[in-house]
Parts: sequence; C-alpha cells; structure tokens
Amino acid sequence: MENRNFYNEILTEHNISPLHKHEIENPDIVLEGVNPSCGDDIFLKLKVKDGVIEDGGFVGDGCAISQASADIMLDQIIGMKAEDALKMGEIFMKMIKGEATEEEIESLDEASALRDIAHMPARVKCAVLAWHTLKEALGVDY
Repeated sequence: MENRNFYNEILTEHNISPLHKHEIENPDIVLEGVNPSCGDDIFLKLKVKDGVIEDGGFVGDGCAISQASADIMLDQIIGMKAEDALKMGEIFMKMIKGEATEEEIESLDEASALRDIAHMPARVKCAVLAWHTLKEALGVDY
C-alpha cells in the first residue's frame, strides 16, 4: 500500500506542478499526439542536436494521467541520446503490457509510477500518449 501511495504522489506532483509543460523556443520537432477516445491532446516539442534531446516541453490538455506521463517522460529523456530515449519508451510499453522485468521497471525511475495503469484498460491510452508521440516524433513506428 505504501508503494501505491508513493506512486500516486509522483503522478499528482507531475500533474499539479509539471516542469515541462511549456513552450519551447525554436523546437526542431513538433508533433501533436491525440487520444480521441477521451480528448487528451498534447503537442510534444523537442530540441535535438547531434542525436541528443537537449530540451523538451509539451502543451495541451488532457486528464491527469496523460499530463503527468508526458511530464515524467520529458523529465527522463531530456539530456539523453534519442536512441536511449526510444529504448526507454520500449521498456515503458513493456511495463504497461505487463511484460517488463523488475529490473527494467526500476530503470524507468519515476515513469514506473504508471506501472499499475495496465489494470485500468481505459487509462492505458492516456498513459502511453506522450510515449507514442515521442516514437513518432523521432521517426520510429511501432
């Protein structure tokens, strides 16, 4: 129970006080991600130089899970090589599907707060919206 409360605190903090919900000046990549089933809509904005995600932000509206997930994702990937961010996204998707090992889940740091979302099928699309948008923005299809 203590872990679930800790995860809820992480999600609440990222939803109420997101660090990365803002415009980015002169982004290299801008891509809209939409979840038509519930109305989540984000614009992911990234600055990428020499294969490294130097800065990122998002704007848009959506439920607490979609907004917290986008903020957590950006918190994790800024400063990473794009290929490493994509690998993290793959692990995140495995976690959501219930296929990730504990070691992989731990490597996700705060993104692991969304591990129980798989038990709420209606919210899975909310949690993965930013991660899907990232993959598409970096030119990778599922």
